[in-house]
Amino acid sequence: MAEATHEGTTAPGDAGGLPQFDPQWWPGQIVWFLIIFAVVFVLMRWVFVPRIGGTIAAREGKIEGDIAHARSLRDQAEDEARRADDETKAARASAQRTASEARAKAQAEIAERLAVEEAKLAETLEAAEARIRATRDEAMVNVRAIAADAAVAIVAKLTGRPVTAEEVDAALTGKA
Repeated sequence: MAEATHEGTTAPGDAGGLPQFDPQWWPGQIVWFLIIFAVVFVLMRWVFVPRIGGTIAAREGKIEGDIAHARSLRDQAEDEARRADDETKAARASAQRTASEARAKAQAEIAERLAVEEAKLAETLEAAEARIRATRDEAMVNVRAIAADAAVAIVAKLTGRPVTAEEVDAALTGKA
């Protein structure tokens, strides 16, 4: 059986139940509870919570910094896109202006060549018309002689009387 210890309590291992439920041990348990609570409270209040708060604040600061950096990069990208768009518009306008100038220059060269060719063609046409007039005039002179010969022959055959060249000439000019 159990022997009594020096303060009238039973020794550990006796069948008296759990010591934490024994009211005689409560004052010591409460003291140790308060000491441990105070130590944990002090550690939490002045060590762990400030470190966690500092870490949270640092993390928030880093997140805000990253967001600000991302916004500035976005703004820079938008500015670059705007500048690139402006440069593209300027290049397009310059290309259109160059194309218009080249088109105008080509049209001027074509008009100049066309004028030169038209002048050559006009000269050739004038020369051809002069040759045609000369050939026609020459042919008309021969036609008149042929007509006169033919008239002499026809009148001689029809009338049986010969006609002189002066008479035919007067008939052809209308002075008969």
